[in-house]
This record gives sequence, C-alpha cells and structure tokens, in this order.
Amino acid sequence: MHKVVFVTGNEGKFAEVRDILKPFGIEVIQDKNGYPELQEDELEPIAAYGAQYAANKLKMPAMVDDSGIFIKALNGFPGPYSRFVEDKLGNSKVLKLMEGETDRTAYFKTVIGYCEPGKEPLVFPGVVEGKIAYEERGTGGFGYDPIFEYQGVTFGELGDAEKNKVSHRRRAIDSFLEWFKDKLENPESKN
Repeated sequence: MHKVVFVTGNEGKFAEVRDILKPFGIEVIQDKNGYPELQEDELEPIAAYGAQYAANKLKMPAMVDDSGIFIKALNGFPGPYSRFVEDKLGNSKVLKLMEGETDRTAYFKTVIGYCEPGKEPLVFPGVVEGKIAYEERGTGGFGYDPIFEYQGVTFGELGDAEKNKVSHRRRAIDSFLEWFKDKLENPESKN
C-alpha cells in the first residue's frame, strides 16, 4: 500500500480524501500541523506551495487541498478566501449577501497539491458547478455544503457517499489518480 500524508486540520476533508483513495491502495495519514499558507487570489499556487513545504518537512509524499466556493453574483467571492469567510461570517451571512440576487450560479473548486520530497509540486484541479440555495438544507458534509445546490439537492442533503462521487474534491482526486496510476505504470516518465 502506498502512503501519503494529507495535511489538513479539517476532519471532513480528511475523511473524504481517505475514503476516496483507500480503494486505490493509497493509505492516507493525517497531519494537522498545517503549512504556511500563501495569500493568493488563485488556489493553484497555494496548493503547490503547501504540498512542497509539507513533503520536504515531513520527508514523505504529501498532499494538500485548497478549496473555494466562487459565486458569480458576488464576482467570485469568497473564492480562495472561503475558509476565512466561513469562519468569520458563516453560511447565514453568505445567504444574506445573496438576498435579491436572481443569478445564483456558483462553483466549488478544489486544487489538490501533491509533492514528493525534493521534487517539484504538481496540482490537480477539480470543479463542480451548481448554485447557491435560498436557505441552508441538510445536515451532512461541512462548510458550504448546506447552501451549495447540485442538481436540485444541496451537498448537505446528499450524504457523504453520494457527495464523494460527484464533488469538486472527487474530481481533483480523480485527476490525481489518473496521474498516479500512470506514474506507477511508467515510473521513469513522471515527476
């Protein structure tokens, strides 16, 4: 079994990544110590830096996740600042900002950063499109899940197993897995 350290203090993210990767023979170990997070307007450089920092510090393959919800009516806000906004405002205040908005288009984006010690980091983005619900619905998931609607239901209503099949994080991990399988089959050709 291959091992990778997933650097996050978010238990929901850790459980989602662990559950998705386990069937592929990848054991995910959680490291809650974090990494210095860059202040950037894009998710990719944050994930790349975090993965490289963690891999070199922990001396083993490391994975980080930087995610955001991007709301069209709010010009992409909160985007890369989603965690901060969630901590300070919460879903109820985001819904308040959306009052009177008819265009509720939004997307969730995750960028998985992966790096092995002494190597350059790789990034794997994943996006799922949806819209902002008019009220919080569902008790599942975490973060913005109760207000992000995908095909008529919120991620909070889906339940973990269903959400893990369609989420932005799943799509980013699928991209990582495609690269990882190719790396295993052709060890000299990849990072």
